[in-house]
Amino acid sequence: MSVWSAAVSFLNTINGWRTKAFVWIGLPAIAAIGLMMGATDLAPAWQAKNGGGTSGTFTAVNEECGRRSCKWHGNFVATEGGTQRADVLLYDAPDGLAKGDTAPARDTGARGGVYSTTGGSTYLQVTGLVVAGVAALVIWVVIIVRAIRRRRETAEPSATPASFAPSA
Repeated sequence: MSVWSAAVSFLNTINGWRTKAFVWIGLPAIAAIGLMMGATDLAPAWQAKNGGGTSGTFTAVNEECGRRSCKWHGNFVATEGGTQRADVLLYDAPDGLAKGDTAPARDTGARGGVYSTTGGSTYLQVTGLVVAGVAALVIWVVIIVRAIRRRRETAEPSATPASFAPSA
């Protein structure tokens, strides 16, 4: 049995409140988050990974730490043209960065920040987010289409075809 047929057979047996909640609330939420948050940063992340964008310098101003990671906010100044962006995030910040330090960066038009030229895995994270969003959307649409077809099939009575032949 292929993975696709296993997924379809699972989708055909949508019972229980947990499964229904996942299908009707979880999948649309995953799709919305993945597509809305990831799609806007997908092209800029890959552009930075491939060396595109405007080169410049990021100056670390403020470090914001959570449970698992820390993020640097600061200012970006382009090398040529002097374009500036204030209070941006430095994606893939190099280790050992401290307040006031500078790091080479690229501005590729990401809504929240600029990318470190040292590289990192942000492009993979954004790609994964978008792929998860697309997959959730496709699965959700398949479930809706199957539910509509099932309802139409059960609503139509299976009457015997009428015969127009004269009876003898």
